[in-house]
This record gives sequence, structure tokens and C-alpha cells, in this order.
Amino acid sequence: MAGSALKRLMAEYKQLTLNPPEGIIAGPVDEENFFEWEALIMGPADTCFAGGVFPARLSFPSDYPLSPPKMKFTCEIFHPNIYTDGRVCISILHAPGDDPMGYETSAERWSPVQSVEKILLSVVSMLSEPNDESAANVDAAKTWRDDRKGFDEIAKVTVRKSLGL
Repeated sequence: MAGSALKRLMAEYKQLTLNPPEGIIAGPVDEENFFEWEALIMGPADTCFAGGVFPARLSFPSDYPLSPPKMKFTCEIFHPNIYTDGRVCISILHAPGDDPMGYETSAERWSPVQSVEKILLSVVSMLSEPNDESAANVDAAKTWRDDRKGFDEIAKVTVRKSLGL
């Protein structure tokens, strides 16, 4: 299974280098191991994260694309859909099939037709439009909902930190 996963990851890497999505750079940490990737995601324009450059890691299972990768930001980021340790919590990264909690449809969850590019674009979208109803970081969700100005101020600090300022 790891052989077909490797082929798929190599093809996706090639596609990302030939036609990179705007504001995203991603690829293997080292070309000896295509199952560990790093990504740099620019904060989307016209959001409180604009101007930031947020590093993340993606870890792919040996049965990729049957199972989704795990994604984790390696910098501090205050967001309703990002755990305090940096793990990203969005539907596209949840195992395929029905949601045991009944919150997501199977169509929203991972399927083998998804790709690294779709994951990264979903994360950019998540930065633009947090889902505060299914929070990984309850404090961030509460702040997003109840004190948008305060949330934006925290996000601006996060942007500065992401740039080493």
C-alpha cells in the first residue's frame, strides 16, 4: 500500500510545484520521505490573518489516499478550528464515512478523491471563515462569537509572531 501512496504523493507534489495555489507553498520536508510535508500558508487577504505566514506539517498515513493526513500548525495561532497544540480540525481531515456525532455528512469528510491542494485550500478558507459551532479551541470560538474586535487583536499578534516580529 505504501508504494501506491508514495506514487500518489509524488504526483501531487509535482502538481503543486507546477501549478501552486496562490499563497501556499508545500512539499516533502525531505525528498527521502514523502510522507512528511511542510507547508507555508499566507494569511488570506482581507482577514485578520492577512500578512501572516503560517508554517504547518502534514503527516500522511501509509494507506494514503484511503485515509487522510494529519495537519498541525507549527506556530502559535488562535483560531476556533485549531487546537491549542496546532492540530487542525476541519471536516476534510476527518476519516471517511459517517460522523458518529452526526455533525458532518460523509460528503464533507475525507475521501480518496481529495488532495493535498484541496486540504490546503480548505485551511485557507477556514482561516477566512471559522466554524465556531464545532470548535477545537473553545476560547477562540467564544472570542470570535462574542468579541470580534478582541479576536482580531489576538490574530494580529499571531500574524506578527508568524513573521518573527
